[in-house]
Amino acid sequence: MASQHTATAQAAQPLTLDGVTHSYGTGFAVDNVTLEVKGGELVALLGPSGCGKTTLLRIVAGFISQTNGKVIIGDRPIDVLPPNRREIGIVFQNYALFPHMTVAENIAYGLAARGESRAVQAERVAEMLATVRMEGFADRKPRQLSGGQQQRVALARALAIRPRILLLDEPFAALDKNLRLDMQIEIKRLQRQFALTAIMVTHDQDEAMSIADRIAVMSHGKIEQLGSPVEIYDEPATLFVNNFIGSSNLLKGRVVAVGPDGYRVELDSGAVWTLASKGRFETGAAVLVSVRPEQMVLADEAAPDRLPVALKLSLPIGGALIHDATAAGGEDIKIAVPRRPGALSTGPGTAFAALAPHARPSLFPATSS
Repeated sequence: MASQHTATAQAAQPLTLDGVTHSYGTGFAVDNVTLEVKGGELVALLGPSGCGKTTLLRIVAGFISQTNGKVIIGDRPIDVLPPNRREIGIVFQNYALFPHMTVAENIAYGLAARGESRAVQAERVAEMLATVRMEGFADRKPRQLSGGQQQRVALARALAIRPRILLLDEPFAALDKNLRLDMQIEIKRLQRQFALTAIMVTHDQDEAMSIADRIAVMSHGKIEQLGSPVEIYDEPATLFVNNFIGSSNLLKGRVVAVGPDGYRVELDSGAVWTLASKGRFETGAAVLVSVRPEQMVLADEAAPDRLPVALKLSLPIGGALIHDATAAGGEDIKIAVPRRPGALSTGPGTAFAALAPHARPSLFPATSS
């Protein structure tokens, strides 16, 4: 089994987008995007509606011809090939199953279109049904299946043609919340099992963070940042990425000194923090300090590195207690602390907020947008 897995992994093809641009009139839906997806890697295109992620996916699939740039699988450009010759499997948001066909017929559709014999079709359908754990559903119609089962069939149909690239277009959008985690695990399992190079389009950061090897955060047709989920969350390159991924508190301040340990920043609330940053700031520069809610703690006593806050309310959410507060500088902030068993919400009051020992705040110019 190990040697078979290694051989499959070695066969995984990289996907390269080289300067891909697509314009509608005078505007750019995709603006000079260059991206290499490694063989066997799953990259998520993440961003708000209209950022260009779906257009980029459709260009890779061959449904749209880009204005400029190249799409390359392995070392072969595929721009001149029609969609059915690109060896790409696609799972659509609405599954796009044929309602008049059985599960088996849906899975075999791509094989039949490629001229495979009935024997090959039957063998592959049986293999795919076992792969997605739906052996007893071959004769059912899509209307007789749940949403999760329909998605499994859509996955089986995409995998049946043994694609070199797998494209996932908002694959969990139509599923109930309780099913999403199960299907995220299932897709990741199959992607690894078949050593597939994959691109997933989503606007849901939790989906991207849960199954992607790397995330490309997009805005206005460009990639703002490309990195692992941990890198994107802990080290956002821009304020847009910072605000789009997760929740954060933005505190105004200015740089009062620069030293070997980082920048000494005085917040508008009066607290003084020393922060490391890859950015370059001059003494006196106005800055925004971004701190994740789970990177802050509450204290009862004042200190130079603590800012006074007015607690408005606290909400128990699972294993965390979320404090909604207002800082002395006027900023609304959220503080997430582990909730002890039996602990309930607390009412209004005053306290002091500080950085947790593990905190890694981000520093941005105050003019960032």
